[in-house]
Amino acid sequence: MVRNLGNIMILRRLNRISLTQWIFIALFAGFAVGVWAPGIVPAFKPFRGLFLNGVKCIIAPLIFATIVTGIAGAGSFKQLGKMGLRAFVYFEVVTTLALVVGLLAVNILKPGAGLNIGGAVPEAAVKAATSKMSFGGFIEHLLPTNIIDAIARGDVLQIVVWSTIFAFAVLAIGEKARPVVALCESLAEVMFKFTGYIMKLAPLGVGAALAASVADHGWQVIVPLLKLVGTLYAALAVFLVGVLYPVCLMFKIPVLAFLRQIKDAVVLAFATTSSESAYPMALNSMEKFGVPRRISSFVLPMGYSFNLDGSTLYLALASVFVAQAAGVDLTIGQQLLMMFTLMLTTKGVAAVPRASLVVLAGTLTAFGLPLEGIALILGVDEFMDMARTAVNLLGNCLATAVVARWEGIPLPAKAVPLAETEALGYALATQHGAEASTGVRPQANTALPVREPAPEAPGP
Repeated sequence: MVRNLGNIMILRRLNRISLTQWIFIALFAGFAVGVWAPGIVPAFKPFRGLFLNGVKCIIAPLIFATIVTGIAGAGSFKQLGKMGLRAFVYFEVVTTLALVVGLLAVNILKPGAGLNIGGAVPEAAVKAATSKMSFGGFIEHLLPTNIIDAIARGDVLQIVVWSTIFAFAVLAIGEKARPVVALCESLAEVMFKFTGYIMKLAPLGVGAALAASVADHGWQVIVPLLKLVGTLYAALAVFLVGVLYPVCLMFKIPVLAFLRQIKDAVVLAFATTSSESAYPMALNSMEKFGVPRRISSFVLPMGYSFNLDGSTLYLALASVFVAQAAGVDLTIGQQLLMMFTLMLTTKGVAAVPRASLVVLAGTLTAFGLPLEGIALILGVDEFMDMARTAVNLLGNCLATAVVARWEGIPLPAKAVPLAETEALGYALATQHGAEASTGVRPQANTALPVREPAPEAPGP
């Protein structure tokens, strides 16, 4: 009897541990196993692939379902176009500031000074340098030849573009497409429930991922390039405090409530070095934060291709780092030209396999810098990828909140039920639709609809 009570108490305490706490426990356990027991890592490594595969199979149906329901609930093409324009303006401004922060950090701290580039060019760098990164190639790549093929390859950009055009058609047809919208609404709910099941594997997948990274590369590999890793982390911290925090203040986004909502998704992205793994959780978190699905399902997947703040900052820093390590002194004009080049090539990098490596190799080739520099970076890239992936996700969640505030959505200081979020989103979408059709803006009313009490039955 006493033993049973003890077991019940232990289970209750384990149930009180949040997903974030389990992930941190798994991170420390994975690091310890990778350092002190690398021989048993192969037994755990498949769980990393199992978890990531489980998440990736969610992405395509979830993006499709949420984009269709989001755009169909936008109210009108005019309102949808306005929302898209606001999102792209924000993406361009913030990613440009990320490039500026990266260039300033690498020029001030000079992490490449004193290093010598040597050794053979990695095969991955050679392949990346020959990849197609032209503007014409990017345009050609926007639409898939076969949507099933795009889903099989996990090409997020093509899935987003195809789903958006499909949703435009649904919105144009109107009432006749209502069954399609209802199907997508049901599909989205099913995929969110499916995501909950997969997330139970997150701690195991995260621990296995870190154990494999430490066992494969060894934690000692970070020591000679500690200044590069430290420079990136410091630059990302400056970007968060100097750019994203003021954005929160400017658009009156409650910072602590925002961080509480997205912390699990950010930790998951950091631990797995995969933004895709955290997409379902981030989408659900933004809806709990008060962002209607018509906004979150439209802005968040677009940001995965056009608003990669962490990767953009990293590429600016890594390009100049290679020049410093090669002893090449880039002028201010050359660095500004490099920044302009990266402004173009980092848009839609999710459409290209080995995206960051492709852009980095292309930039080095364009400016006559040695590809051998990538050999220096690859050893510690896993550790840097953690930070830039986490910032990518955080920046996309913030972009979603910014567009919501720009659309007049109040964001509360605590989580709101999803039903209330959707009710508010529908009310504002209806308001915008009425404005578009009549040309007269109705009186602003951002309060949630209140259920009127039922009338009393008449007396005898």
